[in-house]
Amino acid sequence: MSSMEAGLVRKYPSEAGGLRAARYGPHGHSASARTAHNMSASALRKKSDASLVRKVPVAPLRPVLANLQEVFLGTKLAVLFPAVPLAIAAQCAHFGQVWVFALSLLGLIPLAERVSFLTEQIAIYTGPTVGGLLNATCGNATELIIALFALMQGKIEVVKCSLLGSVLSNLLLVLGTSLFCGGVVNLGVDQPYDRKQADVSMGLLILGVLCQSLPLMLRYAVGAGEHSVAADTTGLDLSRACSIVMLLAYVAYLFFQLKTHTQLFEPQEVDDDGDDQEEAVIGFASGLFWLAFKTVLIAILSEGSNMAYICMYRQPTSQSWGLSVSFISIILLPIVGNAAEHAGAIIFALKNKLDITLGVALGSATQISMFVVRIASNVHKHLFLQI
Repeated sequence: MSSMEAGLVRKYPSEAGGLRAARYGPHGHSASARTAHNMSASALRKKSDASLVRKVPVAPLRPVLANLQEVFLGTKLAVLFPAVPLAIAAQCAHFGQVWVFALSLLGLIPLAERVSFLTEQIAIYTGPTVGGLLNATCGNATELIIALFALMQGKIEVVKCSLLGSVLSNLLLVLGTSLFCGGVVNLGVDQPYDRKQADVSMGLLILGVLCQSLPLMLRYAVGAGEHSVAADTTGLDLSRACSIVMLLAYVAYLFFQLKTHTQLFEPQEVDDDGDDQEEAVIGFASGLFWLAFKTVLIAILSEGSNMAYICMYRQPTSQSWGLSVSFISIILLPIVGNAAEHAGAIIFALKNKLDITLGVALGSATQISMFVVRIASNVHKHLFLQI
């Protein structure tokens, strides 16, 4: 024992025992490498960030700066935040339409990821069921806003392609990538999930597909031409009736999920060492405020500072890039718009929480097919439900 450790023993006898245990381990072997290995990079970053915030001389500003640091700088995608003001500046300066469209897409990526982070923080206070529903709702804000602004400009086909792409992206890309990444990281470990929850989501998705297929099936059943006035009128009436039924079914699903059968949607407990228990880094009120703020930013960026960036410039962009409007609407925009669900679902899958992953991916697809599509069909009186 060195002279310095001997002094520590005389001055702090209890701490000295812990020091020796941490240094030499339970059997007298060196454990410094193990201790350093267990200290994660995120923990080191939080400690350094907290020390920097404590150096601020004005005490009331410390919690505000801490929230700002977590909300804006707590992700590696923070480097894309400058794209948000650049997109607005590009439109005001009358830059090329391709630049405006590309910057708008880049700006939506960090905003969507931060929405996922904030909903996870709120879920710590409200529970995983409400948190997953809030994640899907706020994550679908981009699709709903884009659909509403496109409908205001009369771009019905763009709305159909965007919503169809969102459903397919959640069911195929988001869910498939999450399960693949979770299986690779947790190789050799069982990944349990609740089949009852999956059955409920599957039934709702099947119901949504049937309601969206009925107007198209009606056209072929009556044998009318594609532009028949009678077929169009009957199809519109059927679409409106299906919209009302599906909205009521979605409300009943929310009541079923949040009130009567909450136990079916609670994530299953997975045995672990308890080292990765998440703790809230921001308060509940702060989380709600920043969530609303980020959602407003998404609305501003989607609408394009009182001009629909994405909807207005999509046709010139497709001509400049050599891509079809359908490809951009079905493939490109849903991938960016579903960044919140994609990031959240993968993170939960890596943590072996498949119930939350299924809740985010399937819940988002269910909400789009049963709620967003129905809202869009009610906003525009000539929007058919077939996609």
